[in-house]
Order: sequence, then C-alpha cells, then structure tokens
Amino acid sequence: MLLDSDIRFCVAPMMDWTDRHCRAFHRLLSRRARLYTEMVTADAVIHGPRERLIGFARREHPVAVQLGGSDPGALAQAARLCADFGYDEINLNVGCPSDRVQEGRFGACLMREPKLVAECVAVMKAAVSVPVTVKCRIGVDEQDTEEALNRLAFNVIEAGTDALFVHARKAWLQGLSPKQNRDVPPLDYDRVYRLKRDFPDLPVAINGGVRSLAQTEAHLAHVDGVMVGRAVYENPELLLSVDRVLFGEKPPVADAFAAIEAFEPYVAAQLAQGVRLHAITRHMLGLFAGRAGARAYRRHLATEAVRPDAGFETLRAAVAYVAREPAALDNAA
Repeated sequence: MLLDSDIRFCVAPMMDWTDRHCRAFHRLLSRRARLYTEMVTADAVIHGPRERLIGFARREHPVAVQLGGSDPGALAQAARLCADFGYDEINLNVGCPSDRVQEGRFGACLMREPKLVAECVAVMKAAVSVPVTVKCRIGVDEQDTEEALNRLAFNVIEAGTDALFVHARKAWLQGLSPKQNRDVPPLDYDRVYRLKRDFPDLPVAINGGVRSLAQTEAHLAHVDGVMVGRAVYENPELLLSVDRVLFGEKPPVADAFAAIEAFEPYVAAQLAQGVRLHAITRHMLGLFAGRAGARAYRRHLATEAVRPDAGFETLRAAVAYVAREPAALDNAA
C-alpha cells in the first residue's frame, strides 16, 4: 500500500536519463524523493540482460520500476521478476506517445483501452506484493478528457491500482513527436484536480510542467503528490530542498559540492567495473546552474570525461571552475 507521503515528491521516469547512475546521484541529494527507472518493456525484462536493464543499488530506495507492455501475462511475469529484484513499486506506462510504443500497443494508446489496462493491473497485483501503479495522460487525440480519464481511473481502481500518476496533457498520437507531446498540448491541471475530487480515496500525483518547489506546494493543496521530470534533471540541486521543504527533514548533504565528494566511492566502484566516467557525469551537467563557472564546469566534463582514462579527478577538476558563492552569477551559463 502506498501512503500519500510515499508519492509526495517523485522524479519522473525519463528515457535515456533516469538510469542507475542518475538515480544514484539523485539519491545523494534527497532521501525522500521517490525515484523511477526509465521505462523498460515487459518482454525485455523477461528475455533481455536483466541485471543491465533493471539492476539497481540498494541505496536507491525508495525506487520504482516502470514497465511498458499490454500483454497481461508478460506484465505479470515481468512484475514478479522486478519485485524479486527488490523494487518498491511497479508502475505501468500508459502515457508514452512514441511511434515505437504505439506499434507495440502500449503507452498512451492504452488510454483507449481502459479495460485492458485494468486487466494488466489486476494480474500484476496478483503476482506481486509491492504496490502497482499507473502513469497516464488525461486523454489522447479526440478523446473527451472528462470521460476518458474518469473511465480509466474507474477501471484501474476496480483492478486494485495503488496510485495514479497523471501527466496533465493530452497526447496527440498523430502529428506530434514525443518531444512535442511534452510541450505543445496545453496543460490542464484543473482536470487532474477534478479527478482527485471525483475519486478521493485514490492516491493521485500530478505531472507536467512543474519547475519549482513553490509550484509543487501549490499542487499539493489539490492532489497527493507531484512528479517532476526535466526540471530536476536540468537542475539537480532542486532535490537538495525537497526533504527540508516538503518533509521537514534535513537534507543528506549540505550542498552540491558536498554531494560530489560523497559520490566518489560510487564513481570509483563503477570505474573499476569498466563504466566510463561520462556515463555517470552526463547526468550531472545541470549542477551549479546560475553560478559563476558553471559553463566551464560543463565544458570540462563534455571534453574530458569522455576520455577512456578519465577518473574522479576529472570531475574534481571541473568542479574547481565553479564559484562557491551562488550569488556570483554566470550569465553565459
């Protein structure tokens, strides 16, 4: 069972971004933010290199895996495998609008098949003891968002879903790219607020366009949780305020400089396993936004971290460019 506090602040699943290195660093910045994997298909979990696809470090908890698929049997099997790996939650993707996902009959196109989504949720719930949740849109294409979202919610509630994460935009499956679908369809936060009023016992988290903790707090007056994506990835230091502002707790580290020092053992262990430094530091380029030296920090990592022999000293050298005082702005950053 998920508590409201479990989903109060979540970092959205983002393809090519929220991999295990990204999550390991984010966890250093917040103990309480709930982290999500990139979407992985059920068939990949069943038949693919499992450790590479869904492996994670225990320090990442609380962490959820997001599955893609529409075959109930495959999803149940994949959910069981993920639960055995130790994930705290299994999340079903009903929001991705990419052509590849549509061809596989999953993601956002499942907004048109709420009974199938409910069947998938029901069999996953029967297969695992951890919470099973759904991430969706408010509708797709020509759908009426009032009817479409309520119908999906009703069906997945009947199936036993533990929470619904709603990206407060429609997805246009024809005519817009996945990137455009993150920005072009207008946000409709009020629609998600109405969903929570219509289904008060359903834990609901809102997603889409949230850029600050002030906006997060405003949403929390209407829903149970907020899921933030690009704002956290582009400015990871946002996470440093999450524990204090939203949970009344002390952050795990004092600042981004301390976080990088605390990250050294993880980086060293990954390098020893043959991971390139760039695979880790590419998720840290957004640090120090607004500080003098931020552009030089990014430039150094972009040119030096890709070298085969790059080690932690490369990251430390990049950090040396950054001013310690946040008021010293880098206008070119």
